[in-house]
Amino acid sequence: MNIKQTIIMTTAAAAGLLGATGIASADQVTVKSGDTLAAIAQAHNTTVENLASINDIKNIHMIYAGDVLETEGQAPVQQAAAPAPVQQAAAPVAPAVQQAPAQVAAPKQAAAPAVAAAPAVAAAPAQQAAAPAASGSTYAQFIANGGTDAMWNTIVRPESGGNPNAVSPNGYRGLGQTKEGWGTGSVAQQTKGMVNYATSRYGSVSNAISFRQANGWW
Repeated sequence: MNIKQTIIMTTAAAAGLLGATGIASADQVTVKSGDTLAAIAQAHNTTVENLASINDIKNIHMIYAGDVLETEGQAPVQQAAAPAPVQQAAAPVAPAVQQAPAQVAAPKQAAAPAVAAAPAVAAAPAQQAAAPAASGSTYAQFIANGGTDAMWNTIVRPESGGNPNAVSPNGYRGLGQTKEGWGTGSVAQQTKGMVNYATSRYGSVSNAISFRQANGWW
């Protein structure tokens, strides 16, 4: 008689303990440190959205160790698991918060404006400006006979390199590279011929220079 009473009391005590502590059933899971909602959803063949909905989770990245979550659509144990404020100050499982800095640090591509450091075109005028000194007396004769520095740098240098005896494979000759009579002779003759040609065809030397700059020939 005493043994039966002991068994009955032990069974009743165990039932009472289960009701008091809210131990999770097969449809429930207790969150452990390091768990994520995604891992729990995968382990119970459900989705993060479903777990969040049935457990009234506002932030799917914030779950706490000790929480009891429903996995089958009902949430009776969630009320029993409410006394988790003490756990809140402990270690909240928030993997997304830890990963967030990596996403913020990603836009290193914004440091790409290295293209602006490529004004190589600015180096070209230096070569042209140095040309007169290298040409020596040819340049001096060209200027003395009516040629201009702009005409030398824009037409003579690109056409013949400042060589009055230059002949192209196509038969163009002299400082201005032409098949006209003024393409041969002395520097003075070629210079005057070029000036006359620029004036008669383009109206002025400056117009001839502008045409050569725009078209690459004259």
